[in-house]
Amino acid sequence: MTARFAAVDVHYPQTGGARAGCVVAADIRYGTVVAEHVASLATVAAYRPGEFFARELPALRAVLARAGRIDLLVVDGYVDLDPAGRPGLGARVYSEFAVPVIGVAKTAFRTATHAVPVCRGQATRPLYVTAAGMTRAEAAELVKHMAGRYRLPDALRRVDALARGARTWPVTLPTSSDFGTVGSLQS
Repeated sequence: MTARFAAVDVHYPQTGGARAGCVVAADIRYGTVVAEHVASLATVAAYRPGEFFARELPALRAVLARAGRIDLLVVDGYVDLDPAGRPGLGARVYSEFAVPVIGVAKTAFRTATHAVPVCRGQATRPLYVTAAGMTRAEAAELVKHMAGRYRLPDALRRVDALARGARTWPVTLPTSSDFGTVGSLQS
């Protein structure tokens, strides 16, 4: 059975509700995206400090139900919020879906001193990586090598766009190795 790797994000439109995006890749670098999914909810729980997961989980459940079986999940945010293991969104996702979860946060959280900083591409600002079901070091190494040349891996950029309302499109694209050189790709 082929492994499937997913990344998810949730957006809250000004009109209310929530929209979740998911990309599914056939490789652990998320370089070959094989599916994209979007799920919308008309209503969501109000934001409550310390209970962000209660707002996000319903939308994640809805979009992951469309994705089918997954073997690893990357979330936008923290798995745990401090070195003692106070659960963040990723820990709740790990508990519910029983697959390894990598949390990738764009900003430092004051108590998350255990998060592994990862700089990608030319970026000088790090991403902050936490994990459940694998070590933080393994997760950081995976994030460092995810597809994309920018600070934020392409899969996370894409799920953010999907969650914000971008249309899905066919995403299995040929790579330069399919043609020998990049110059062979004509637009």
